[in-house]
Amino acid sequence: MSELHTPRSLIVTLYGAYGRGFPGPVPVAELIRLLGAVGVDAPAVRSCVSRLKRRGLLLPERTESGAAGYTLSPAARQLLDDGDRRIYGAPAGEADGWVLAVFSVPEAERAKRHVLRSRLAGLGFGSAAPGVWIAPAGLHEETRHTLERLGLSPYVDLFRGEHLGFAATADAVARWWDLDRLAALHDAFLDEHAPVLAAWQDRSPGDAAPEEAYRDYLLALDSWRHLPYADPGLPAGLLPARWPGTRSASVFRALHERLRDAGARFAGGAAEQADGAGDGDDGPKSDRRPAAV
Repeated sequence: MSELHTPRSLIVTLYGAYGRGFPGPVPVAELIRLLGAVGVDAPAVRSCVSRLKRRGLLLPERTESGAAGYTLSPAARQLLDDGDRRIYGAPAGEADGWVLAVFSVPEAERAKRHVLRSRLAGLGFGSAAPGVWIAPAGLHEETRHTLERLGLSPYVDLFRGEHLGFAATADAVARWWDLDRLAALHDAFLDEHAPVLAAWQDRSPGDAAPEEAYRDYLLALDSWRHLPYADPGLPAGLLPARWPGTRSASVFRALHERLRDAGARFAGGAAEQADGAGDGDDGPKSDRRPAAV
């Protein structure tokens, strides 16, 4: 989670939260305005846009009025859609089973072993044995998408099944994942964002200044969207008592319900102002859900 609140992370969070609601490309001027609200200056926005363009995630496109803008590539939309399922999916149940990724890479291509290990770890897999990685079964579709996109699928076999022993599954989970590290990540989220939620809960429901709601929501989402890739939603019955992930998920859900739509009014208002200046947008649709990438 070292990318937390960096310009690159925030621009991805912005596209996931609100960018898909724009009916066309998001004008560059709009990106600068919206990211400026969370402390990202214009040169940093332009630099991040250039990097995402080089990676094939953003595509340059003119708005109807001819202003410079960017739209998401199909690959980026797939990443964001997969991220939506991460952010809003329910934790796995013990009966749901597991997906196993077993890989074998020829010695001549051994550099790909590191790539595979890092990508599987980045998807939330735990290491069961050398070349054998495990995750809740609900991640199989995203895992397939990722491995195919990276050209790594020829080296991997995916299996779905259940753990039959011999150790207790809870004990095995504690070996496969570093639960102390995951708990620390949840605690860090709570330290930063639980006070924000408490402050909003002290206010009346109608007291939601759009720009303030947008800022607090985007920062919370930027923190939260990384967590389901470290902690893949392990079954609650296999985790230690008083697992902080339960509370961190509750805090994020409450912030989302309180702030997301209010923040969309700021994003929409900014788009309308840009439209008046010739950028040709009428703002994000309010039913778009945030996503991760």
